[in-house]
Amino acid sequence: MEVNAGDTAWVLMSTALVMLMTPALGFFYGGLVQRKNVLSTIMHSFFILALISVQWVLWGYTLAFGPSQGGFIGGFDFLGMNGVGETPIGYAPTIPHLAFVAYQMMFAVITPALITGAFAERKRFKAFVVFSLLWATFVYAPVAHWVWNLDGWLLKYGALDFAGGTVVHITSGVTALVAAGMLGKRIGFGSKDALEPHNLTYTVLGAGLLWFGWFGFNAGSALGATGRAANAFLVTNTAAAMGALTWMTVSWLRHGQPSVLGAAAGAVAGLVAITPAAGFVDTQASILIGLGAGAFCFFAVDLLKKVVKLDDALDVFAVHGVGGIWGALATGLFAREAVSGLDGVNGLFFGNPEQLLKQAVAVGVVIVYAGAVSWIILKAIDLVIGLRVPEQEEVLGLDTTTHGELAYQL
Repeated sequence: MEVNAGDTAWVLMSTALVMLMTPALGFFYGGLVQRKNVLSTIMHSFFILALISVQWVLWGYTLAFGPSQGGFIGGFDFLGMNGVGETPIGYAPTIPHLAFVAYQMMFAVITPALITGAFAERKRFKAFVVFSLLWATFVYAPVAHWVWNLDGWLLKYGALDFAGGTVVHITSGVTALVAAGMLGKRIGFGSKDALEPHNLTYTVLGAGLLWFGWFGFNAGSALGATGRAANAFLVTNTAAAMGALTWMTVSWLRHGQPSVLGAAAGAVAGLVAITPAAGFVDTQASILIGLGAGAFCFFAVDLLKKVVKLDDALDVFAVHGVGGIWGALATGLFAREAVSGLDGVNGLFFGNPEQLLKQAVAVGVVIVYAGAVSWIILKAIDLVIGLRVPEQEEVLGLDTTTHGELAYQL
């Protein structure tokens, strides 16, 4: 195995693009909350960038990508970056091992950051810190091992996840659903205009930066400057565009106005859905995947907020959970051997119905595991620390009561 300069340059650039996505997520979420909580919401993403970067190099990476222990978790061979150097390994035979570690680290960083949208405006910061560490260790690392480790049991079973539909989006989306249920509704939930977004310009800026960074997320997952990376790049943009058009159109038909927030949310939904499929499907399929994401995720928001009345504050499950599930299943519908270059990797519409079954099994397993372990972690933290801030602090806002700072001095 020999280092290729072009592949290494592309993966390092992709690493930087994915890193940008986490502060971008902070702005996307920050614009959606009330003025009194914008700093605390942005801080969630910024702090996780620091926290999980350290956790990953100390023990997260080895649990996910260390030599497999029965297909379920990695050993401690790479603990504290022991034995990790410039020599390539089997995951990416043309780039330094260190580059692979750095690239995967940015996935580990953004995944728990996604969850924060569910408990925005009401969770204790101490509880958030402990939860993020435990969740990254006991949910993210094992699922990443199952799906992406060369000896992971779901990978060997034949489940496909190019860039994180199950590992990133289903785990975070399902956890968000559990967290929202356990923390309860925000004060004012359900009353007209009580919890309106305070700055949609932040949200659109965040969505645009997420779209930009997502090219590193998906095209970078080819782990080289290859034709497969080019395909992933194009289908990523196409699905995002179709998701934005679809959500905005459905919202326009339903509410009588073309929503700016709808366009931004739809783009993110399209990006989520194409993520597991980006290295397996062609451009035509990406249009259908983006179309489905825009429609399914739009109605999921309505269902959760207006019918179920669950306060997933920033619609994490509706966008990432539902979008991730749709994308994972759509991979089982539209995957083509001609795109991936992998023998026999075809979906239902290309002669292999078994692939859809494998995708459904992976989706089901990850939903159950992420939901159950997240519930246990949250329950334990609630008993020891307490999950939710006192009512008075919630009314005053977390910017001042938790951080002692204001976002705006007017």
